[in-house]
Amino acid sequence: MTSQSEASQLATDKHLSHPTYRPDIDGLRAIAVLSVVAFHAFPTLITGGFVGVDVFFVISGFLISSIIFGSLKKNSFSFVDFYSRRINRIFPALLLMLVATWAFGWFSLLADEYTQLGKHIAGGAAFVSNFVLWGESGYFDNSAETKLLLHLWSLGIEEQFYLVWPLLVWAAWKARLNALVLIVLVGGVSFALNVMNVQTDPVSTFYSPQTRFWELLVGSLLAYVALNKCYFFPKWRESSGPTVRNTQALIGITLLVSAFSLTTKSNQFPGWWAALPTAGTALIISAGPFAWLNRTILSHRLLVWFGLISFPLYLWHWPILTFQRILDSEPPSVPARGLAIAASILLAWLTYRYIEKYIRLRTNLRKTAVILALAMAATATVGLTTLKLDGLPSRFPSEIKEIANFKYEFLKDARNPDCWISITAPYNGFAPKCLDAGDSSKGKTILIWGDSHAARLYPGLALMVDQHATLLQATRSSCPPMLDFAGQICSDSNNYVLSRVKDSPPSTVILFGAWGRYGVDWLPGSEARKKLLHTIEAISDAGVNNIIVLGPSPEWTLPLPKLVFNNWRGDFSHRIPRKMLVGLNPATKTIDNQFRDFIPQSKASLIPVYDALCDSSGCITYTGDTPSNLTSWDYGHLTTEGAKVVAKKILDSGLIQ
Repeated sequence: MTSQSEASQLATDKHLSHPTYRPDIDGLRAIAVLSVVAFHAFPTLITGGFVGVDVFFVISGFLISSIIFGSLKKNSFSFVDFYSRRINRIFPALLLMLVATWAFGWFSLLADEYTQLGKHIAGGAAFVSNFVLWGESGYFDNSAETKLLLHLWSLGIEEQFYLVWPLLVWAAWKARLNALVLIVLVGGVSFALNVMNVQTDPVSTFYSPQTRFWELLVGSLLAYVALNKCYFFPKWRESSGPTVRNTQALIGITLLVSAFSLTTKSNQFPGWWAALPTAGTALIISAGPFAWLNRTILSHRLLVWFGLISFPLYLWHWPILTFQRILDSEPPSVPARGLAIAASILLAWLTYRYIEKYIRLRTNLRKTAVILALAMAATATVGLTTLKLDGLPSRFPSEIKEIANFKYEFLKDARNPDCWISITAPYNGFAPKCLDAGDSSKGKTILIWGDSHAARLYPGLALMVDQHATLLQATRSSCPPMLDFAGQICSDSNNYVLSRVKDSPPSTVILFGAWGRYGVDWLPGSEARKKLLHTIEAISDAGVNNIIVLGPSPEWTLPLPKLVFNNWRGDFSHRIPRKMLVGLNPATKTIDNQFRDFIPQSKASLIPVYDALCDSSGCITYTGDTPSNLTSWDYGHLTTEGAKVVAKKILDSGLIQ
């Protein structure tokens, strides 16, 4: 991210032209970074705070293009000096943050978390974080809130722009092609792709440079207009004086406030929504430093100070907030998050004062850039090594290594992808063995029907009933076993399963799902309760006499291995607790009580999973004498050991005869 304050310290550069320092742009950067920080710490306070990144994009495009256009106009542009300047500006603070994050992670992250951090450090050091994150949108990827370097995606976009844009402008200048044509052409294509793709592929549209460059090119357009004074109505602008400037700034800040307050994570972003912050930023910048808003508010000393530390503040705040979430068994309180932001501001100021300013004032730019580039390459190598060595599990004793050594073998033992299919698979994508009992001589047939939580029940139940019944399975990720619920794909899939039940009714149907994970409540009269009761009726009408509903399994605020590790690390004797109350999500117990209220009144029997895994002293973390036999591998999916405990509860109930 380019700092406007940098311009005031570049007078000694003999090759590059730099824009006159504007404190109002530092004030604008302060608004951008504070909105992002506020959104990450208090997301309900400013729902659209994440669009502060789009403000950064416009500012960066304006400042970088001002340097390029001005230097080319004076025949003084140098690629070596340009990229040396970028390295000296960006690398010092980034290197410090990457190294500090890796070092802190050494003591506080399990092997799988440290593996991911290694990959993200390498991606951040190579400025391709946006591409790395783009490829991590899979179902089993760690949640965004635990990705310590998630915020570096925007830095990747900017650096890719810095790599491509100077080359394009220089080539156009050599070919005597008007830069305005280049800006409009490239920016127009980028914006069109953004609008067209955001509905069909929102993840790639968010992370792809080709759908983000238009925002930086809005800043480039401002730079071109300012340098060449090619205003659309120049005489009217000159005669109107401050009125036009003040109006521009007022409209701009109104658009920014609208973007911060109206945009939410549920919007298709960027798309058309990104036009709000980009247009608002463009209007404020083009209003100039003498507009009332710019000279009195944006140029205020406090905002300018935050603008000066905006880059290190952006770098530090997210890892600190994320470490706080990872290390706390409960969601961090408001005061705790406030302290995290205060620590981020302090670190940002120290980084600016003792690292950035020191590097920026060095006279041998090229030599410094080479040293920093080598240091960044070394950091990337450390990240890749951490990734290749699976998170360096030897950092911890054997029992912790075993807890962290979960390698997703659970997919195969839950019959993925044959009987546990993805949300994108065809509605009838189950393999024949999943729903066809064949000519089995076992007599009884049991169908497990549900989502990924139901799929994880299969390996435990299969071990228990293998000699007594044929176990069928129809499980699809993110599809609870409820007719006409959770979207068309799930509806089609569940209707297909019901049709197979009608064709050959099993002896028993077991319904199980992540009942609290679909944004619904289970209060009397709720839509979810009606849909589940309707499904039970439909199964009964299909000729099934024995229907079992499993209540919700306990869920955790963090992945169970992480909670156990945190407890081990914080315990003086390094004990691994067999049961835990800390870290339990209370919402699932509420749903468990609600299921006890209405399921027994239906044509189904209820088996509370909570009773199998929990009592008043807490919920089971592992079985047997080996702590690595955890009952869950994430927030609530059962391991085979956990599934065996639940399966025993089912068989002991006497409901399967």
